[in-house]
Amino acid sequence: MKRRLTARSLAASSVLIGAVTLLLAVVAVFLSYNANKGLPFVPTYELTAELPNAANVVRGNEVRAGGTRVGTVSRVRAIPNGVGRPTAALDLKLDEALKPLPVDSTVVVRSGSALGLKYVELTVGKASAGFPAGSRIPVRAARPRPVEIDEVFNTFDAKTRRGAQRSLDGLGGGLAGRGTDLNTAILSFRPLLDHLEPVAGNLADRRTRLARLVTSLGRTAAEVAPVAKTQAALFANLNTTFASLSSVSPFLQELISESPPTLQTGIDQFPRQRPFLRNSATLLRELAPGIETLPTSAPVLADALAIGRVTLPRTPGLNRRLADVFDSLAAFAQTPLVPRAIRRLRDTAASLRPTLRFLTPAQTRCNYGTLLLRNGSSLLSEGDGNGTWQRFIILAAPAGPNNEGGPSDAPASGPGPDNYLHSNPYPNTAAPGQVAECEAGNEDFIVGETTIGNVPGNQGLVTGGQQDQAQSSSARETP
Repeated sequence: MKRRLTARSLAASSVLIGAVTLLLAVVAVFLSYNANKGLPFVPTYELTAELPNAANVVRGNEVRAGGTRVGTVSRVRAIPNGVGRPTAALDLKLDEALKPLPVDSTVVVRSGSALGLKYVELTVGKASAGFPAGSRIPVRAARPRPVEIDEVFNTFDAKTRRGAQRSLDGLGGGLAGRGTDLNTAILSFRPLLDHLEPVAGNLADRRTRLARLVTSLGRTAAEVAPVAKTQAALFANLNTTFASLSSVSPFLQELISESPPTLQTGIDQFPRQRPFLRNSATLLRELAPGIETLPTSAPVLADALAIGRVTLPRTPGLNRRLADVFDSLAAFAQTPLVPRAIRRLRDTAASLRPTLRFLTPAQTRCNYGTLLLRNGSSLLSEGDGNGTWQRFIILAAPAGPNNEGGPSDAPASGPGPDNYLHSNPYPNTAAPGQVAECEAGNEDFIVGETTIGNVPGNQGLVTGGQQDQAQSSSARETP
């Protein structure tokens, strides 16, 4: 009976009931206040995530994985990263169910609302190894880079909004009353979309490297931007040019229409012209040495043509008189002994070929044959009243032992400055196997020294006659 009275008295005590209610309220408030930090006495899995930017993350923000809350942010701080710019470090308290978090997991800060609420999103990886409790998630795991809502809003600046308004006004006026045409166009787009799917698949493939193309196009546009005015002027000039071409457009049209058959004719005929072109190239290569001599031989050819213009009209009578000669030559050629004689001549020519090859440069390169005839003519014709120089002048040898005026047992070698033998019995004439020089007539006279044979040094390929011809040709070319 006494116990019942005590229980009733406690239940009837308003002070005790109020105290219990107040205690429960304090506990509820405490639990609610610390709910963002995790419930007390509940074990957690703690990690530190490094991010390039905290992006308005504050203490108590949620950590989600797959859209489900798996923890909270217990602290946000900045730490140095060695490149002159701090890195954000977020201390995370995660559920024990995530332990250990795979090392290939990624972390990114995302917007929870348009008012700036943030949360940390974890994308759990598949690696077998995991982060131990208390370790750091490196900054390289912070990907992809999030796009903040303020960055999106900043794209719609005053200029962009004005352009969007104008575009909407233009589209509204352009699409008004064209609903039927739009329906027809949309129906026609269906085959395009059928073909667009594989094209889009190719563009989405990493091997296509579309991102690199876009970056390259951006760089190209940056390079072209400084010359934009020049390009605008170019289009203006093109407009002027095309306006001028409009007067001759019929002729251009005819040119364009006739070009395909012309090209086809070229395709058919050019292969047939290749032998002619090859033969022409061979002929020009063979004519090159003769063309090189034209500067000196052209005046002679001009004189020959001038004389031939008078002489050729007289050749018909000569040709008639030569008919008997050629008949005699034909009869001579049919004689049995003639082929044998021709073979002998061929053998003679073959045996003379090395000699002629050796002697030919003496005339063709050094002009010695012409010089011999010229000097011989001058020697026998030039003189005075007493006679020509060859008959009149007495040439005496210099005095001294072994001089050239009489017998000697050694080459003249002084002592006088003029009593030195200078002899070159086999001078270089630019022949095969010799130095390319015209030694004879060009040797330096070495005073006080016996010189037998070719003197040191290259004397060049220009002789007296060639020098005179070069000077006369230069005089004719000078205005």
